[in-house]
Amino acid sequence: MEYLSLHQTADKWGISVRRVQTLCAGDRIPGAVKIGSYWAIPADAEKPKDARIKSGKYLGVRRKTRGKKEKQQSFTEV
Repeated sequence: MEYLSLHQTADKWGISVRRVQTLCAGDRIPGAVKIGSYWAIPADAEKPKDARIKSGKYLGVRRKTRGKKEKQQSFTEV
């Protein structure tokens, strides 16, 4: 089986080297193997689909922002 480097894969897929590293570290590229500090990616591996939300619905946004106003008000009172 033939393997490609991070740079070769990034050029092939048209994305950054850092993004390919992130995909490898997150087990998003089947067959990718880390050899020391280098990643070996199968030449026939396909670029994973974009997993970001595209519908415009962002879940859990209120949970992250809840309480910020209360904290800001308590700081201004002091």
